[in-house]
Amino acid sequence: MRGDLIRVLSDIEEKANELKLDGYEPDVVLVGLEAYEFIKEQVKEEFGGDEEILELSGLKIRLLEELGGDAVVIDTKALGYAPAAKRLRIVQ
Repeated sequence: MRGDLIRVLSDIEEKANELKLDGYEPDVVLVGLEAYEFIKEQVKEEFGGDEEILELSGLKIRLLEELGGDAVVIDTKALGYAPAAKRLRIVQ
């Protein structure tokens, strides 16, 4: 459903912008397996095909099973010493 894809992309961009306002440079979105499958299904419905998704809103995707239906937008350069991450729910 197109609305779900737009919601997910908007939420990711919102979290990335929050990090930018805090002085960080978000570059990766960690995505749980359940969330990744949900996003992949939305992209498939909208655009067809069955390719892997490598980026969302200009951020590289990395799978992290433990996140389940959530995702975390992060600045990998600052993550070890600063709160450079914002978590969001993908699967409602």
